[in-house]
Amino acid sequence: MPGQGPGTQNAAITERSSHARIISMSNETPCLDAVELSRLEQSFQEWVENSPRLDVRLSRKRIFLIFLLIRYTGAKLNEVLSVDPFRDIDHNRHLVVFGGRDRAGGRLPRQVQIPESLSLALKDLLDDPAFKESLKSLFKVDPGHVRRKFYERAAACGFHKALGAPDAIRKSRAVELMQGNMPLPVVQRMLGHSTPNLTASYVAFSDDDVQQVAKFFVEKESQRKSSARNMFFGKIRAIQKGDIQSKIDLITMTGHPITTLITNDSLKRLGLRAGSLISAEVKAPWVMLYKNDEEPHSTAENLFRGTVERITRGKIAAEVVVRIADGTELCSVVTEESRRRLDIQKNDALWVAFNAFAVVLHVD
Repeated sequence: MPGQGPGTQNAAITERSSHARIISMSNETPCLDAVELSRLEQSFQEWVENSPRLDVRLSRKRIFLIFLLIRYTGAKLNEVLSVDPFRDIDHNRHLVVFGGRDRAGGRLPRQVQIPESLSLALKDLLDDPAFKESLKSLFKVDPGHVRRKFYERAAACGFHKALGAPDAIRKSRAVELMQGNMPLPVVQRMLGHSTPNLTASYVAFSDDDVQQVAKFFVEKESQRKSSARNMFFGKIRAIQKGDIQSKIDLITMTGHPITTLITNDSLKRLGLRAGSLISAEVKAPWVMLYKNDEEPHSTAENLFRGTVERITRGKIAAEVVVRIADGTELCSVVTEESRRRLDIQKNDALWVAFNAFAVVLHVD
């Protein structure tokens, strides 16, 4: 793959600057990380379990259910309060449908993927006869009361109460998804934001494609089985078959081209063809770093420009995480000696590269 030209780089930088616009809060506003979100969720769980009376427990369960829907869908509080939990949660496809009862303005309902484990837990909760009875009025609850309870749970965890606000949890979910390398257009779609400046590659992805990508990332986030740190999700745009191996060109949802080489046997076994959705992973030790202003001369087919997000140093090796222009994080493991020799520091601009043989393809 040839390096990205100045126009592509500028467009990508502009795209990265739009990340704050997928949420209704300033990009400088602090938010909870994944560990802190888990602590907050546990605090809600204990709050429900420690209820002194049945009626209090049912009331707290309702607040907890509202929290779970915001925490895992990134929806707005008013959207969640408009949900009919008995009709708008699809436990077979593990979806929450927002706007199913309100078609004003011609807007179609929005389907948001949730983890299968959460979907099953919600089903058990909603199948409780006593809870069903208490939800006859659905989520007709004062938004101010919900916010106060969210503030209390955040304070119980030792967080500033503002970090427990519904909008802050919504932002935290968006950041969590982006840090998990979910493509930006998919995050935007999940949160219900229009995407007027889409790349041409994204337009080629159907609604079903987007839903499949969301499902893939949500389940991967839930299971965390893969040891590969760097993952792209895209669509195959060309296959060039050789005598023994085939060259696969795919395009990610944010417009990045990725090239890989696989055996013809793998091509046949995976059933790959132009237009197929596929994930591409690259293990961190295969990712090379170049600290050059100009595009480096390299045989690597895949080359990106980015900024060092963080560095974890060890006695022998160092882990360098580079954020490329669309927000995707790429992790490289190099020797600590090499890092010192190149003087790689946080916020440095780097080139990140990996060759076609380093890319492993997976079909979901």
